[in-house]
Amino acid sequence: MTTDYKKIRENLQKIHKRIELATTSCERDPATVALLAVSKTKPAEAIRAAYEAGQSRFGENYVQEALEKMEQLQDLDIEWHYIGGIQSNKTRLIAHAFAWVHGVASLKHARRLSEQRPSDMPLLNLCLQINISGESSKQGVTPEEARGLAREIARLPNIRLRGLMALPEPTDDTQRQHLAFSGVRALFDELRRDGHDLDTLSMGMSGDLEAAIQEGSTMVRIGTAIFGART
Repeated sequence: MTTDYKKIRENLQKIHKRIELATTSCERDPATVALLAVSKTKPAEAIRAAYEAGQSRFGENYVQEALEKMEQLQDLDIEWHYIGGIQSNKTRLIAHAFAWVHGVASLKHARRLSEQRPSDMPLLNLCLQINISGESSKQGVTPEEARGLAREIARLPNIRLRGLMALPEPTDDTQRQHLAFSGVRALFDELRRDGHDLDTLSMGMSGDLEAAIQEGSTMVRIGTAIFGART
C-alpha cells in the first residue's frame, strides 16, 4: 500500500487544530500540549511522511516492530516513546532504544529499566500508568499504590519519573471522560505536593483529547486520527 503523504499531513493539521481549540477553551497555550503520534502497526514510510510534516515524537507498542522501524529511520531525529505493556524479557531492549516509557506499573520493571539503561545515555523518562477506571483487563496501578511506587522509583538511578499516564475506559460521555481525567490530574497534583518533580500528564486519544486537555493533559497520544485505521 502506498503511503498517502498528503493525507497524513492533512490529518496532523486537523489534530493540531483540535489541540489549539481545546487549549483555547481552557485558556492554555497550545504549546503546553505535546502530540505523540502512535505509529504501532504502521510502516516506516508512514512515520517518515508524518516526520516530513513536522511530527517528531512517535509511540510504539511492540518492541521488535519498533526496533525494525528505528533501523529503517535512523537518518531521522525521532524521539521514540514505548507505550505498550512491559515484559521483563524486553526491558533491556526498551532501556537501550527508547527515550520515554509510558506505562510503568511495577517496581520490578522500573528497577530493570534503571539497571539496564546505559549510563552514557540520557536518563530514561518514565510515566506511571494509572488504572483510573479500575478495569481488570488493563495494566496500571491504583492511585493509592502510585504514591508508594513513585517514592521507590524516584530513588533509582538512570531513570527520571516524569509523570503519569492513563488510558481510561472508552466512553462517548464527556462527563465520564472529564471525571476520569480529573482523577489522574488530582493524583498528579498530590504527587507534586509530595515533592516529586513531575511535568507530564500523558492522557487523551483521538476520541477524548478535548476532555483530557481541559483536565490538564500535557501529552496526547493519537494514532488512528493521524494514520487511519490499524492494519
